[in-house]
Amino acid sequence: MEMQESGSDRPGSDRPGSDRPGRGRVVMLVDNKVEGDSRVQKAAESMAAAGWDVTLLGLVRSGKGRSWKLGDAEVRLLPLKTPLAKRHAERHRSLLRRPLAYPPGPLAAYRRQWAKAWRADVATRRAALKVAPQAVGTPGFRKTEQARLVVAGPASKVMQRWIEFRSRQSTEAQKAGRRLQGPLDRAFTAAWKAAKGKRAWRRLEPALWDYELTYGKEIDSLKPDLIHANDFRMLGVGARAAVRAKASGRQVKLVWDAHEFLPGVRPWEDNAHWIPGNTAHEREFAPYADAVVTVSEGLADLLRERHSLTEQPTVVLNAPDRPVERIDEDDTDPVPNLRELCGVGPDVPLVVYSGSPGPQRGLGDMVEALPHLEGVHMAFVVPNPAAGYIKGLLDRAKELGAGDRLHAVPYVPHWQVVPFLSAANAGCIPIHHWPNHEIALITKFFEYSHARLPLVVSDVKTMSEMTRSTGQGEVCTAEDVSDLVRAIKQVLADPDRYRAAYDKPGLLDTWTWEAQAEVLDGLYTNLLSDPEKAENRP
Repeated sequence: MEMQESGSDRPGSDRPGSDRPGRGRVVMLVDNKVEGDSRVQKAAESMAAAGWDVTLLGLVRSGKGRSWKLGDAEVRLLPLKTPLAKRHAERHRSLLRRPLAYPPGPLAAYRRQWAKAWRADVATRRAALKVAPQAVGTPGFRKTEQARLVVAGPASKVMQRWIEFRSRQSTEAQKAGRRLQGPLDRAFTAAWKAAKGKRAWRRLEPALWDYELTYGKEIDSLKPDLIHANDFRMLGVGARAAVRAKASGRQVKLVWDAHEFLPGVRPWEDNAHWIPGNTAHEREFAPYADAVVTVSEGLADLLRERHSLTEQPTVVLNAPDRPVERIDEDDTDPVPNLRELCGVGPDVPLVVYSGSPGPQRGLGDMVEALPHLEGVHMAFVVPNPAAGYIKGLLDRAKELGAGDRLHAVPYVPHWQVVPFLSAANAGCIPIHHWPNHEIALITKFFEYSHARLPLVVSDVKTMSEMTRSTGQGEVCTAEDVSDLVRAIKQVLADPDRYRAAYDKPGLLDTWTWEAQAEVLDGLYTNLLSDPEKAENRP
């Protein structure tokens, strides 16, 4: 992947294409493909607009990398290679899990094919003795061959069964080795935690090194003045890059942007290594951060306590752009019409869910509620409407006789989200009780608010308290379909009552990205204007 470096290596350099002096080079890091991550996109674009020379590094998990401009910020996607993500069972035979299993690799398939070939050969030789004895050989040889086949037939059958058994053992060993959920895995985790403490991630989650080897050289070549590391994987990448820069005589500030409370995350990989490995990695590198940014006061308190931070993390809310008419040379497409995409008219009640899907986010509860909401349609605005999980929800709606009232539509660019959602009658956030759900006002809460939608939210702590205090919606009990039905009916019956909450002076003004960008810009400015700060970081 060929990329051109922009800007100079000095803080305060003139940024190409800008009419104001550059304020310093910022490298932002994120462990995704950027598209769909509105917080990261808005941070990069707004900081570039404020005069920082911003390069945002993301990744692609297959294919080649690419680059593009996001406002004045440059986005580069790097191709991620993940050989270290292979688990031990995928690389070595596990004598403790399945001692009779074949080692990983082609041997099991080779042995199965060899056994089938032997059986085929025995059958062919038997047939040849019957139909073409002269072709087999002399009478003496045919007698010997017949005697051999008496033994070879049963022997080949036994061997084939033995090989199939060992192959099944290999398959089971690899499945168990990837799941990492058994007592052996828990013992392995406990042993490395006891032996290495916060350095145990090197054994529990060695795939974290794949990110380092993908991003490290690219960061070094950019010579940043400030590294903004988004979330836990990029914390280590950013910290190591800052250490290398300081060792070479350059002062670099590290900002860690913690999007979630890692111990409270429901991992995509539900195994005995994931949480202990990643939390150990976070504990090792959190002390290297010159400043910590996060999404809510509740999470800020948890981070300060967990990592013994000397300063309270700076809160930058996941707020949307201020709803204004946006005109870009590169973006001439009008905002899509949500109702047209769903095929419903202006008078049809439409409840929307916008965001990442998943069982813990309550989409299944919304589907189960549909049969009890006569005439109401629901729209799921999701990254991939064709994903297996979404297809399953659509199929379930059909089973319930409400398939024609559930619609899945794709994301729109982050600057179009608010006007896009405003076509609905209500916004729904029926998330379940998980630690990270309790402590923050999530992105869709602010997006729905700026779209002036009446809300239906579950009784997770922070969001339900805010909804009750503002009067902008109704609260229902999480995972209680009947109560969800009650709340949806209530907001649809008198929507103006809930929309009136948004007329409160100043309420929506603080819930804008423009206000949050000022906070982030101030943090950058303070860090780079104080050369003595964090001189003694480890």
